Amino acid sequence: MCRQSAIVCLTKTLSRQHRAIPAPAERLCHLADPRDRRGRRHTLVSVLPTAASAVLAGARSYLAVGQWARHAPQDTLERLGIRPGGPFAVRRAPSASTLRRVLTLVCPGALADLLGCDPAGAASVAVDGKTVRGSRMDTAPAAHLPSAVVSGGRTVSQLRVPDKTTEVTGFTRLLAPFGLTGVVVTADALHTHREHAKWLVEAKKAHCLLIVKGNQPGLAAALRALPWKEVTSRRYDREAGHGRRETRSVRTLTVTDLGLDFPHAVQAAKILRHRTDTSRPARSPGRLSTRSPT
Repeated sequence: MCRQSAIVCLTKTLSRQHRAIPAPAERLCHLADPRDRRGRRHTLVSVLPTAASAVLAGARSYLAVGQWARHAPQDTLERLGIRPGGPFAVRRAPSASTLRRVLTLVCPGALADLLGCDPAGAASVAVDGKTVRGSRMDTAPAAHLPSAVVSGGRTVSQLRVPDKTTEVTGFTRLLAPFGLTGVVVTADALHTHREHAKWLVEAKKAHCLLIVKGNQPGLAAALRALPWKEVTSRRYDREAGHGRRETRSVRTLTVTDLGLDFPHAVQAAKILRHRTDTSRPARSPGRLSTRSPT
């Protein structure tokens, strides 16, 4: 059952065996085609790789994807799974309207689950949400997709946030199908909730690293009141890029015996940042900010 709607998108329940299939085309065979059987010329296994190849080649719209497919050579269409037709066995690429119809109807949750990597055994998994550029329509807002990414940069899965809700409601739904035993799950301050920490540690047997900001004023005040002056060891990191130079100092403190009111809290880290904007003439010193994840 699809995790985003009430329609059945997989012929079988998604399992590790599906993700272990080496060929992506064989994985896509487990994805149900949303189109009617009548008049179907191109298979789903050929339409989706064609659209993906066009995007990798630089296409940024449905029209550009259709133009790339129309001008693709025959050997490329053969590798993409386009079947030959007619007396001369010519392979005809799917049109722009076909590509658009399939991409808007296919289930994104099942597609991401099939093509994503298995996070079991990974060092860490980062959860973050992004708004898809160009997805806003006249009658619908832009699509917001919380995604989970392993430390190597590969995507585990992603889900679309229902309209009029936030990505907080989809945090557990995003990670629920996967084994996270021993994996460190990181997330921004939006997901710093006691229920999330309890679910990760107690239900999924995972570790969590969460950011604390103004959305948790009581917890932030308790963290600031910790005996940071007694911590003598620090770690310094310096980075330059994106038009700025940043220096960070990190101090960590064990909080198991300090009465911090947060479930399963073991350590707290205080990050002091000194950021200098290099894209403009230096008129004022860099900004100074702190963040205290637990």
